Amino acid sequence: MERRDFVKLCAGSAAAASLPTPAEAYSLKARLHKRTRLVDERGAPFRLASMKTGVNYVFDYPFASTPCFLLRLASPATGGIDLQTEAGGTYRWDGGVGPQRNVVSFSAICAHKLTYPTRQVSFIGYRDRPSAASSTGKVITCCSDRSVYDPAAGARVVAGPAPQPLATILLEHGGKRDELFAIGTLGGEMFDQFFQRFGFRLELEMGSRARDTVAADSVVREMSRYSAQWAQC
Repeated sequence: MERRDFVKLCAGSAAAASLPTPAEAYSLKARLHKRTRLVDERGAPFRLASMKTGVNYVFDYPFASTPCFLLRLASPATGGIDLQTEAGGTYRWDGGVGPQRNVVSFSAICAHKLTYPTRQVSFIGYRDRPSAASSTGKVITCCSDRSVYDPAAGARVVAGPAPQPLATILLEHGGKRDELFAIGTLGGEMFDQFFQRFGFRLELEMGSRARDTVAADSVVREMSRYSAQWAQC
């Protein structure tokens, strides 16, 4: 090999080594959205004490058409779990809120096919059935693609093709008043892709407000009152 070729090869190798790889990890920070109080269907504050363990509750956040799960787990979710998005972003999930740290919330948009609870039917939800893949034996399952997420571990993927955890919805607990507020997100948001894929359908159903940010309050409903049907799988 001639000297000039050797120098070119070394320079090229050094440049390639300095380039970040697609999967190189980088730290994600919380994204603060509008601070929104969670209320019941009468407009009264939705109290943590009123929540039933293991029941699917759904509310919309941070947009009027983007549903989220609100769950009360059977045991504390203490957090301290490191997670990673498909793009390589890393973040630490700090667990649940409330006196027992067992109330958690996640985006209800599946990270694989963007399946979500509609007013007609939901193919994704918290399944009240044992699962060896979960730390608690109960999981969020998407029947569209069999992706399975563990809500007691930051909605990390424990089975199926989903490439990343469900995005965390950050909650604030109102202490003595026992109120709950949604204040932001953490992790891999799917909102841009969601609106690209379903924007036309959402506008037919909701008009121009589909992309609006939520108001000061967001109504919490049990899944049976949010979607007309809940698909089983």
